[in-house]
Amino acid sequence: MEAGKSPTAGKPIRCRAAVSRKPGEPLEIEEVTVDPPMPHEVRIRVICTSLCHSDVTFWRMKDPPGYFPRIFGHEAVGIVESVGENVGEVTEGDVVVPTFMSDCGECEDCKSKKSNLCSKLPFKLSPWMPRYETSRFKDLKGEVLYHFLFVSSFIEYTVVDVAHVTKIDPAIPPSRACLIGCGVSTGVGAAWRTANVEAGSTVAIFGLGSIGLAVAEGARLCGAARIIGVDMNPEKFEIGKKFGVTDFVYAGNSDNKALSQVINEMTGGGADYCFECVGLASLVHEAYASCRKGWGKTVVLGVDKPGSQLTFSSFDVLHSGKSLVGSLFGGLKAKSDIPILLRRYVDKELQLDEFVTHEVVFEDINKAFELLIEGKCLRCVIWMGK
Repeated sequence: MEAGKSPTAGKPIRCRAAVSRKPGEPLEIEEVTVDPPMPHEVRIRVICTSLCHSDVTFWRMKDPPGYFPRIFGHEAVGIVESVGENVGEVTEGDVVVPTFMSDCGECEDCKSKKSNLCSKLPFKLSPWMPRYETSRFKDLKGEVLYHFLFVSSFIEYTVVDVAHVTKIDPAIPPSRACLIGCGVSTGVGAAWRTANVEAGSTVAIFGLGSIGLAVAEGARLCGAARIIGVDMNPEKFEIGKKFGVTDFVYAGNSDNKALSQVINEMTGGGADYCFECVGLASLVHEAYASCRKGWGKTVVLGVDKPGSQLTFSSFDVLHSGKSLVGSLFGGLKAKSDIPILLRRYVDKELQLDEFVTHEVVFEDINKAFELLIEGKCLRCVIWMGK
């Protein structure tokens, strides 16, 4: 055995996983087998993981890209247990955050500052590892268990491609570091990297769930003067104030006015930046209509149902001079931007503590699902235990 090599390196590991066997049914904690990493892969011991709405969306999905049995989870932090061949940037014992978006560092997109859409390992809704189209998980009967978003963190040990792994400072509390794996990064990044919100500007956010509140936090960090939150739930205004929301528009009743009319009147011609964080085509149109002519920018973060279409009149597009852009993972490049966000947390600029409303042990993972579905939590951290 090589010096420093873990005794489990190169061998399958038996450990516990929360397996989703059928759509919408409670997860079952069971013993599974995790294969060693292939070339360009790392095996990680998960410390803790948080639950994101995307997990719930796919957990309910009866048809592809819903696949079962599956190991969900994609916001996590862990320790590298072993590495496959051709892995140089992380080593055994490193603390890492896995991400659903790759950052290969080699392709034209990853080398450019203009995009985070890696073309070597492009994002797709795959049930496999990104390079090999195979799984590293099996149940004790030998049946294959599918991966989720290239992370699969509802398990004590997972295997992730090195392009999807970012090394972080081990001093950062894991219950905060895990949030950077998806939701908070997506929202903060959308304001910071995709929109490049300027100091003194006006921002409107449609949907104040975790992503919308993270957009508010990003806009606050960028120095936005006015942050308008739009939501069906009036209680979201109090929560939103913690993250810099200055004004609230109740989406349920605007005196029979369209939301865009209300926002245009409030802002004297529209917000500089609008963010759609729900995933509804109709709301994307309202956001676009709420943007100021000439320089208004609408950023789409919400995930709509497959096949959903957006329809804009050619006249409106030509005459309004606004832009409409999508933002996957907030336009962040994981390997360079995650350390910046975590440094800003350590420096008490970026708020992460406020997103964690609940914490549970691994055995109570179904409780996390209940809390999120009932709208009682922003982020529930699930501790894997010893």
